[in-house]
Amino acid sequence: MPATNPVTLHGIRNCDTMKKARVWLESAGIAHGFHDYRMQGLPDGLLESWVARLGWEAMLNRAGTSFRKLAESQREALDAPRAIALMRAQPAMIRRPVLVAGPALLVGFRPAEYARLFGVTAPA
Repeated sequence: MPATNPVTLHGIRNCDTMKKARVWLESAGIAHGFHDYRMQGLPDGLLESWVARLGWEAMLNRAGTSFRKLAESQREALDAPRAIALMRAQPAMIRRPVLVAGPALLVGFRPAEYARLFGVTAPA
């Protein structure tokens, strides 16, 4: 992430939740970059570092159609290595958005959590 842009939103461009997070950041005046991990992939070690910090359970999007379409054998008995392999193979299985702001790492979009992180009043 460039030094001039310490806030990066990671996700998939057309995701509705991603769009809400981007609009929130823009309306709050928070400069940020965007990394589409479906189109651009993820650098080696990045997903693993998120899993190390938050756990694979927080990172794996079990509610999405990509996960639900998996064979039962792929969905059961998951652990960190298996979950990471699934998310690497199908980035839509990574819960989104993933917001990196300096040392902060947030997964999912909750306006109150964003407002607390940036010390702003939640935009309308």
